[in-house]
Amino acid sequence: MAHKKAGGAQARQSGNVVGKRLGLKVSGGQAVKPGQIIVRQRGKRFDPGENVGMGKDFTIFSKVSGIVEFVWKNKKKKKINVRSV
Repeated sequence: MAHKKAGGAQARQSGNVVGKRLGLKVSGGQAVKPGQIIVRQRGKRFDPGENVGMGKDFTIFSKVSGIVEFVWKNKKKKKINVRSV
């Protein structure tokens, strides 16, 4: 009979990891204020457009108050614009 537990069994079963709350925070057509987060993402899934900035962690945020709109940049990527009102 084995006198030691199987090596590595603990590492494989180590616990659950909390979600990072990524994704869209505002839909197209909704109003935003300056500095409001529109999308939290890993990598450039969405590209920033007019009146929109990108943080160092790829978070896209509004620079002005206005209406959010999503526009196809090419067949794979969307660009996010904020039309000022």
